[in-house]
Amino acid sequence: MNVVIIGNSAAGLSALEAFRKHDQTSQLTIISKEGKRPYSRVLLPYYLRGKVPHEHLFVREQDYYEQLNTTCIKSAVGRLLVEKQCIQLEDNTTLPYDKLLIATGSSPVMPPIPGLTGDGVHHLWTLADAAKLDPFFKEGNRVAVLGSGFVSLQGACAALSRGLHVSVVELMNRIMPRALDERGANLLASRMKEKGVDLRVNTLTTHIERSEDRKYRLFFKDGSRMTADFIIVGTGVQPNIAFLKGTGIKIDAGIVVNERMETSLPGIYAAGDVAQVPSFSGGVPVVHALWPTAVETGGVAGRCMAANCTPYKGSLNMNVTQMFDVTVASMGEFLADEGCERWSDDSLPDDQYMTIVLKGGVPIGATCVGSSELVSTLGLLRPLIREKVRIEGKPEMLKALMAQNISQHHQAFVK
Repeated sequence: MNVVIIGNSAAGLSALEAFRKHDQTSQLTIISKEGKRPYSRVLLPYYLRGKVPHEHLFVREQDYYEQLNTTCIKSAVGRLLVEKQCIQLEDNTTLPYDKLLIATGSSPVMPPIPGLTGDGVHHLWTLADAAKLDPFFKEGNRVAVLGSGFVSLQGACAALSRGLHVSVVELMNRIMPRALDERGANLLASRMKEKGVDLRVNTLTTHIERSEDRKYRLFFKDGSRMTADFIIVGTGVQPNIAFLKGTGIKIDAGIVVNERMETSLPGIYAAGDVAQVPSFSGGVPVVHALWPTAVETGGVAGRCMAANCTPYKGSLNMNVTQMFDVTVASMGEFLADEGCERWSDDSLPDDQYMTIVLKGGVPIGATCVGSSELVSTLGLLRPLIREKVRIEGKPEMLKALMAQNISQHHQAFVK
């Protein structure tokens, strides 16, 4: 069998390793657009902070592909020729496949702001992005960060740690609207301001101009303005699926897949940021551009391509990061809708926060801002959410379930 994987980040690597556990003889080829040696995207902000050296960004050894009897080709994909069952590379050469995994990931979205162009406009998504940004991280420089998601704020934190003047501009009325609830967002916003960040929420950038001294001037709808030496754009991502045009593969928010990660075309799979996968809650399938989800879905795809199929139980989003000297995390359906119950840890200091959301007595999500101990509590909660364990009565029941076989854990939910 001839197996091809497009993409060598989290989903592609996970698929490769899962496949080789069950099939050591089939011919396997990985196509990598960026380079042959895989790196961790989540470590890029720490590289810019100076906390992780360049060599430590790479997550596999130089001989990784040789160890797994795999060929790695550095190339972009031009088209997928379904009728010929082959892939056309950027140099027009073709590569046949019997089974194919699309793990092409996602790319940053550039918002339609007039003037948002030039060599001073950057993303923080790839190793090449980080390399281009690093020379701008000079003490005293001013950076404008557009957007306030995890990637944007990690970039802002890295710049602040290197002595830059940092402004964060968010269109919505609070930061991290997709990753924190209102109280958690407010706590993080307060911490950012204490650290010296110029934070502007509910702010629409109308246009940008480049002055003769090559600085950027940002103009806002409320009449205010700002000057920056460079700009980091972090306003969302979109799946890399342009090469699938005309293939007939079903696409919605991402490539639609079933619980085996198989697309609408037999023998073609998708995983990671590019795939719209089943949700743990059983609701509408989702696209979670998250490293853990990419690892999970890639593993499922790899096993299923090797004919040792384990259906995917569904994506449970979990964001965890440390920035501005505080740990921030959210998991599952952390925004409480009507009919949900919220259990908060009242024992925490005023500058920390943790809450768990339950529906019908079943925990469905949680969020926290504070110490790293809080994240360990979320880790204990994760299997209870996945297994939809009903919690009878008070938070003490939940604490007891999380504490089973755990000698030490965070003293949460004391009332």
